[in-house]
Amino acid sequence: QVQLVESGGGLVQPGGSLRLSCAASGFTFSTTTMYWYRQAPGKEREWVAVITSTGTSTNYGDSVKGRFTISRDNAKNTVYLQMNSLKPEDTAVYYCKTATSVGSHWGQGTQVTVSS
Repeated sequence: QVQLVESGGGLVQPGGSLRLSCAASGFTFSTTTMYWYRQAPGKEREWVAVITSTGTSTNYGDSVKGRFTISRDNAKNTVYLQMNSLKPEDTAVYYCKTATSVGSHWGQGTQVTVSS
């Protein structure tokens, strides 16, 4: 079955960087668009970034544009989220997501905390 496993979260100071990874299995990763979302305490889940199957097209939410970069390695079935210039308001659980013919699939999430 489809599995998405996020990693790379942690505690970082404002202005710092983190790289999240999402390892995928159970579907044809190289032909599937991938997404990152996040959810802060007490808030709705928010779309962060998207990357097409070949990686040639990406897009970002306004709150992260210019600071975050989504990328993928189809040989490793992994999608990444490089997060730079982190702010306290970036604190959230970060999830990767995909969609297949049977529906949407989410990982378990990885916590990112930005605090001094």
